[in-house]
Amino acid sequence: MKIKKLITFLIKWTLISVSTIIFIFILYFDYKEIPIYDFKLAYKFIKGEQNYTQLENLSQKLGYKKEDKLLIIHADDIGLSSSVNKATFKAFKEGSINSGSIMMTCEKIEEIAEFSKENPELDFGIHLTVTSEWKNYKWDGVLEPIEIPSLLNKNGNLYENKKKVTLNADPIEIKKELQAQIDLANSMGINISHIDSHEGALFFNKEFFKVYLEIARENRLAVFVPDLVTAQFDETLKQPKELVVVDDFYMAENGMNFNDWENFYIDILNNLKPGLSQILVHLGYDDDEMKEITVDHPNFGSKWRFYDLNIISSEKFKKALINNNIKLVNWKDIQKVMYPD
Repeated sequence: MKIKKLITFLIKWTLISVSTIIFIFILYFDYKEIPIYDFKLAYKFIKGEQNYTQLENLSQKLGYKKEDKLLIIHADDIGLSSSVNKATFKAFKEGSINSGSIMMTCEKIEEIAEFSKENPELDFGIHLTVTSEWKNYKWDGVLEPIEIPSLLNKNGNLYENKKKVTLNADPIEIKKELQAQIDLANSMGINISHIDSHEGALFFNKEFFKVYLEIARENRLAVFVPDLVTAQFDETLKQPKELVVVDDFYMAENGMNFNDWENFYIDILNNLKPGLSQILVHLGYDDDEMKEITVDHPNFGSKWRFYDLNIISSEKFKKALINNNIKLVNWKDIQKVMYPD
């Protein structure tokens, strides 16, 4: 009888322990806004597990030494607004950034097409977009709603967060929409080199991530894959042989104090490791247009974007690049390595 009670007790507490662990996992990923619903994959992400092999002799193929520190300074969200576009154009012209990606679902893409034609040497990619996160500023897909119903909410907009996309979107419709965004850029005369994922929405569901890699390969584009996301690679999803992975990826963090902004970026440069790294910035002006778009959303808001612009444009930042002997590369360079023919 005592043994039976002991077994019952152990089973009960095992179930409680497992339930508690699962609950903690859910809270952690909800807090981090990471929509992973595969327990095994969630565990890999928490462990920080990575599973990739960098393209052989990448540094040498890019014209550098194996021990060199290679860096892409990349601006996201181009096309979101005129404020973002003007800040990005300034940063490109001054050499403060050397790469950027465009949201083809937004209203101001004509400004980008014109600038791109005037500056064909610049490195542009597509910021593949399946979310519409701002409170009062919304967009739908490039395709007609009837073609992508699983990607849209009841108002006909793309979902406001990654969680809803992950729970509702059909991978087939995602692929159609992503290809349409690339096709639209090409039709506007924008010479694109790479793709990345707005809000990382395509990184946390294996079927979405598979589509993301397929779209890159089929269009012969470089593709942004941070090292952490390589936890997705396993026996059911092999790493593409030509893939270049970003060894270290940096971005200002939610809730960070603006007084710490400059030190955050300078510390990255002072501690950069050999290999391929990317700093991802969000540029814009702290003006009425950006304040209206980003209302009630301090993360990636108008002040955030103006701080990013000011710091990467500063002499202190540029001197830190030189003092640390950092070599700037871009996605155009990597595209040529990935697809040499």
